[in-house]
Amino acid sequence: MDTTRQGAAVNARGIGVEGPRGWAFRGVDISADPGALIAVLGPSGSGRTCLLLALSGRMRITEGQATVAGFPLPKRMGAVRGRTAIAHVPGVADLEPALTVGEHLREQALLGRRLKNSLPWGRRGKEATRARIDAALAAAGLDADTLPKGLRTTVRDLERLEALRLSIALAVMHDPHLLAVDDVDLKLSPPERALAWEMLRNLARAGLTVVAAGSDAPADALIVRTAPKDTERTAHAEQTARTEPATDAATDRPQNSGNQDKEEAPHAFAETGRA
Repeated sequence: MDTTRQGAAVNARGIGVEGPRGWAFRGVDISADPGALIAVLGPSGSGRTCLLLALSGRMRITEGQATVAGFPLPKRMGAVRGRTAIAHVPGVADLEPALTVGEHLREQALLGRRLKNSLPWGRRGKEATRARIDAALAAAGLDADTLPKGLRTTVRDLERLEALRLSIALAVMHDPHLLAVDDVDLKLSPPERALAWEMLRNLARAGLTVVAAGSDAPADALIVRTAPKDTERTAHAEQTARTEPATDAATDRPQNSGNQDKEEAPHAFAETGRA
């Protein structure tokens, strides 16, 4: 992974997202250096997922100001989205249960090569693809040799922690500046939770700014709390944000597909499906 990132810090002042059903979250302040491990904590329906999507350029903030990867939000959402990645976000960044681990990895590597032209073709291209996959697996701590059928193991046969590692490996494959991970500790045992946070901590130590939502967080993480004033309305707003279909998903680039600097559509919740 690239450890010489510039402009990867997160700076936000009083940011919030309001939709047709109310506020998803509001009044959030964040100041983080590059390579920080940021833990987003809050009760169910408090807008944790929406905050992750907003910071990764996939949802338009409607209140406050923020800068991510050196670009202001919401003005440069496309540029931010091109320099960030999301992982383990239900309904937005899901793994396909019927596909194997190897199929997911090869598809992500080839998609990034096609759109970013970042890898050569031919024999050199295959070697570079293999190297990129190996680096992503190592970064996420996923050892294919420990899986039931190696890279031929289907997603449905993975343990929860293994699926989380795969999702993160896919997200970091093309060296984003910021990684947003949802539900880090969902249905994990205490030892598995510790391993999940240690994985994210190692990514941060390598220079990647990590923003992760969970029910708990390690003591060394930068804690950000979401606290809505109207939990019922906020829960409805967040659910709307996570399920609203995109208006032009077929033409959008992948979550970390290079420099996309054009202005985005004004509707906040349509951005979620574009991820």
